Amino acid sequence: MTYPSPSGDWQDPTRPLSGLPDDSQQPGQQSAPSAPANDQPGLGQPGLGQPGFGQPAGGVPHPPTGPYPGAYPPGAYPPGPYPQPGHPGYGYLHSQTNSLAIPALVLSLVGVMFCITAPVGAILGHVAQKQIRETGESGEGMAKAAIIVGWILTGLGALAIAFYVVFIAIAIGGSTV
Repeated sequence: MTYPSPSGDWQDPTRPLSGLPDDSQQPGQQSAPSAPANDQPGLGQPGLGQPGFGQPAGGVPHPPTGPYPGAYPPGAYPPGPYPQPGHPGYGYLHSQTNSLAIPALVLSLVGVMFCITAPVGAILGHVAQKQIRETGESGEGMAKAAIIVGWILTGLGALAIAFYVVFIAIAIGGSTV
């Protein structure tokens, strides 16, 4: 099977490094040894007068090729079609939370005990929601929760005040002094 020549410095990882007649060496590449044959020196059988595998034949030792024969030397990998994996840092950058969304939610929730803070929290929630739409900050959920909780508690507070006023009016109108 023939392979087209690589463009640029990119080397096809599925292409054999050597053994093909048209194989050209790229800078920084190391060729893989060809398949061993029994007629090559250094691959004989020990004990039969021939040197064994890994023993130098004719006084020329083979240089070590690393843990894997034909592997690229460290740091000499050809660039691939995709960026190299890496760590993006200590996390991703996210937008800052709107500075009015948090107090709006807190004031709306405190409105359970003090009725006057619930409408203030709802109004601050509306202002925070407008700022979030303009600036793209985060905190839209908090602003929306502040609006909902603030207006519900304001409505319940208004009903409670109306109930007390009616109750006091009935109590005053029914008493004869």
